[in-house]
Amino acid sequence: MKRSTAYFCAECGFESPKWAGQCPACKAWNTLVEEPTGAKEKSRAKIQAGRPGVPAPVHLSEIDAARELRIDTGFSELNRVLGGGTVEGSLVLIGGDPGIGKSTILLQVCKNFAELGKRVLYISGEESLRQIKLRAERLNAMQGDLRFLSETNLDLIRELLLREKPDVAIIDSIQTMYCDDISAAPGSVSQVRESTNALMQLAKGSGIAIFIVGHVTKEGQVAGPRVLEHMVDTVLYFEGEKSSSYRILRAVKNRFGSTNEIGVFEMTERGLEEVKNPSAYMLEGRPLGASGAVVACSLEGSRPILLEVQALVTESAFGMPRRTAAGIDYNRVNLLMAVLEKRCRLPLSRYDAYVNIAGGMRMNEPAVDLAAVIAIISSFRDRAVEADTVIFGEVGLSGEVRAVPLAEYRIREAAKLGFTRCIMPKSNAEKCRAVENIECCGVSSIQEAMHLLF
Repeated sequence: MKRSTAYFCAECGFESPKWAGQCPACKAWNTLVEEPTGAKEKSRAKIQAGRPGVPAPVHLSEIDAARELRIDTGFSELNRVLGGGTVEGSLVLIGGDPGIGKSTILLQVCKNFAELGKRVLYISGEESLRQIKLRAERLNAMQGDLRFLSETNLDLIRELLLREKPDVAIIDSIQTMYCDDISAAPGSVSQVRESTNALMQLAKGSGIAIFIVGHVTKEGQVAGPRVLEHMVDTVLYFEGEKSSSYRILRAVKNRFGSTNEIGVFEMTERGLEEVKNPSAYMLEGRPLGASGAVVACSLEGSRPILLEVQALVTESAFGMPRRTAAGIDYNRVNLLMAVLEKRCRLPLSRYDAYVNIAGGMRMNEPAVDLAAVIAIISSFRDRAVEADTVIFGEVGLSGEVRAVPLAEYRIREAAKLGFTRCIMPKSNAEKCRAVENIECCGVSSIQEAMHLLF
């Protein structure tokens, strides 16, 4: 008997009875994928027949809104990002570059769950059981009710989860899973969507907390259809440079908490270790009395982080000066140098400039602008900024210093680490309450900041 199939557009979801190179609805090319329609036809037949068992809508007063049950992951940084821990019956997607530490942190989380008496099942479609054991021995994750399986057939995995009923399950990775009903290859749009849908129904129906690992594309997005991120409850991204030991775990979507939180980790020989005070860690070993080094305060989510912005300005030996940026947007550095040359009359067009954020972290917040500008001026004039000074503020094209959000949080973080002076936007300084042991100096333009510091 020939299996009934249809074609669906991976971009807009348009259904077509036959394959075509271009989607008739969204006009996208080569986005139609083949899927069986037997399940949908059976569902339509049941609805048309009016069979009993159709769900009925309820009032809000009839819904039990008790607080969701959460499981401690053993990492305070991960708990912060998840909103207080893992919610039972939730589906969490973790993405990141290859080798960033996705499998490592999940194996460590499995160890912590097992130590709490939870039943954990780790399913890998990429590694053999021997490979998993070698990594588990290195991370000392061999204790408790922790079991492993190397399998890619989702139908078998689903039956196993329903039979064993673990508290937590790990799927590594979703791109390696496949369903027998789908003729496409593993990792294709239809396979990824169907596999995620099956795991979502399983998590909601059985109360199993499921973590799935997702591969990413060259652009840093999770590979597969965009609907994958819509289906899951939480989407986490691991960020960090391979040359640096620091990792940032960022929540892009969270149905059970805020998306304004980040977790900071450090990759060591014993696995990932959480960094509970990133500011002190980033400023450790910074040079004192060196020109071109300025401490800035950036905001990641609701957490202020102090970091060191370094600049080196040297006279160019060629006709065209070089511009290099690490940890900060390259185009932003060019813009700030153009503002300095136009508004402050600094002849930077004849000088090479190198701007770097120490520690390997990358910050895109505009509040780092003023610190980068002061670091460039400090290196150009070869005059150091006092070591107990912290600087933040956004710089506009007219040379004005604009306000930034949550300025008081930044000031308190600086005072906590022993800084006694803060250069900040004037509009923020007028609204902030006084903080003990730190002097707040408001400036409205780059020129005011220059006269205040040099």
